[in-house]
Amino acid sequence: MAKRYELIVFDWDGTVMDSTAVIATSIQSACRDLDLPVPSDEDARHVIGMGLVEALRHAVPTAPEDMYEPLADRYRHYFLEQDQTIPLFSGARETIAELHEAGHALAVATGKSRKGLDRVMDSSGLRAYFHASRTADETFSKPHPAMLLELMDELGMQPEQVLMIGDTTHDLQMAINAGVDVVGVSYGAHPEEQLRALNPLALLGDFHELRAWLKANA
Repeated sequence: MAKRYELIVFDWDGTVMDSTAVIATSIQSACRDLDLPVPSDEDARHVIGMGLVEALRHAVPTAPEDMYEPLADRYRHYFLEQDQTIPLFSGARETIAELHEAGHALAVATGKSRKGLDRVMDSSGLRAYFHASRTADETFSKPHPAMLLELMDELGMQPEQVLMIGDTTHDLQMAINAGVDVVGVSYGAHPEEQLRALNPLALLGDFHELRAWLKANA
């Protein structure tokens, strides 16, 4: 059967890697260190997927502008203490390997920095499966469509050939803005009802459900 999607694009944090709780608590700890208002768990999780400084502006909107860079530095301190211990979601490695073996082009569109993505792609051993990637310090942050538009241009794909997979409304809205199909996963940063409101093709509860859906539909 011919492939429906030539290019499958994954978000990383909360979609491939189980990093949502580490990101949220790192934001909160950084705020405490600098005596800034500490966002709730829900607010800290909501900004996951954006570029770091933009995420912090949304999570702590009352902070003085000159505090966001020091806040980002404190966030990195806490996140990097745990970075090497964050696991992939169960089934992620096998699913990505199967998609690669089946001939799909694979890419990553993430709110991580280039340095951060390179580090985790190497430590996870997944780099060889991906043909291209975009990070938030290289182009516009989600939900702007630039990451997907640039990946499509680099890999010679049209919107109808592309599927985006992500765990946040930022991922889903980016796909909508870029005119590509999107599948949501409900095991990451954003609540199921928020994801469902954006009408993804499917909303899946774990990587095993995602793997089965991709086999049947991608």
